[in-house]
Amino acid sequence: MTIVEEHRTEIRVQDTVYRIEVAAREGGGAAGEDRWVTVMVGGAGPQEEPVAEGRLDIDAEAVPALATVLSDTLMAFAGRSTGRNGRRRSADRPAHQGLPWSEELDAELESRWLAGESVEEIARRFERTPGGIRARLPRVGCDPERRGAYLPIPPSQREGGELG
Repeated sequence: MTIVEEHRTEIRVQDTVYRIEVAAREGGGAAGEDRWVTVMVGGAGPQEEPVAEGRLDIDAEAVPALATVLSDTLMAFAGRSTGRNGRRRSADRPAHQGLPWSEELDAELESRWLAGESVEEIARRFERTPGGIRARLPRVGCDPERRGAYLPIPPSQREGGELG
């Protein structure tokens, strides 16, 4: 088997040093085309006594799923939750901040804005930040500066090329 990529890091927590090594390997299967990832974890206390030791060999195709599970599990254990992109979430961060918008959500955003709802009301309804709502309004054709109004049509997109 051939190592094609390798990463190593150490983490010091008080007097204990943890080491994490990850190596991607090719070969070893019947066709010699298999790709595997090995994760090795070790730790030593202040007197060099072992406090952690382990090894995990997995098929490279399982790495993204394992990364998500490990990240979510470790962050939950540490008392933090993560968003879909793996960043830490503060307790006061809206639940849907940073998540993608759907056509249905865009249509509802447009409808609520044209009905005269404020940015703050809409932000609460969508569980997003007011800044996120203001940023999204122009993408659905609404003017974030004038409640209940569409953006003006730019001259280059008016019928017949009329100006003014």
